Amino acid sequence: MAEPARYEELVRQFSAFGAVKREMNRIMPADCPGGSASVLTLLGRHGDMRMSRLAELLSVDMSVTSRNVAHLTERGWIERFPDPADKRSRILRLTPAGRTRLDELFRRTTQLLAERLDDWSDDEVGRLAQLMARLRDSFGDGRGVPRPTASTPAPAPAETTRTPAST
Repeated sequence: MAEPARYEELVRQFSAFGAVKREMNRIMPADCPGGSASVLTLLGRHGDMRMSRLAELLSVDMSVTSRNVAHLTERGWIERFPDPADKRSRILRLTPAGRTRLDELFRRTTQLLAERLDDWSDDEVGRLAQLMARLRDSFGDGRGVPRPTASTPAPAPAETTRTPAST
């Protein structure tokens, strides 16, 4: 276990990282705020899903998820259709226009990172990605699910895909 001072420094760095997130959000198109970008990213990564699952993955209330879904549906970036297993539920799916928008978000975030990290080596960028993934895994899926321990093994790792940084 690291010294307490190391964790204190992490807290300071997390606070400072807010500036990085804000800059990444500023490059998003005006019609695609952060919440919408997160929904597109999750549908792109995980495929079709119920709104309840999306709310879980976003770690937000269903009302927030509904607003984001309505915003994206109005723009034609996602569609809702009845769940064959439960006609009261809806399944969400990216449309071709949504896939195009998601690709644009990836392009923008990738370009910004390439500009800001142009003096980093490939190894440094790779190490940062590896450490960030490990940090995220240490916190689980964000729904208060306990971390795996030696007595409860971790589930198999999810497929790694690219995601806009706002997610």
